[in-house]
Amino acid sequence: MDKISVTHLSNAHNGWLRSLEFYKQELGILQDQLTEVAKKNSAVHVMKEVEHYENQFKIQIENIHRLKHDIKHNLTITGKEAKAAPAGYIDGVLVSAHDSLGQTCETEEKIINELRHSFQKFAAEWM
Repeated sequence: MDKISVTHLSNAHNGWLRSLEFYKQELGILQDQLTEVAKKNSAVHVMKEVEHYENQFKIQIENIHRLKHDIKHNLTITGKEAKAAPAGYIDGVLVSAHDSLGQTCETEEKIINELRHSFQKFAAEWM
């Protein structure tokens, strides 16, 4: 079975955590902009869009929170495995979970970027 350096995995985990924190902060900024749009426009169709984006921002923040928890948990397991393994390498079994987390992070990033782009079009129209 293949082995991989725990340092490599740890660096990837930490990179994902930094990216997720960035997106969480960005969603906060978008929420502030959404609040501005809501204050300036009370039309029913605008308020429906405001509610839609508000819900989407909440969902993505929850997804980020859950994903950060999963990454930290995987990092803990990886660290424990590395301490028990020779020379700081772990078996490829944990690499599968690592790869899955990486794909989930990429998907979340794509979703947030699409949401941001859509919201910016909406905000530009109503601000």
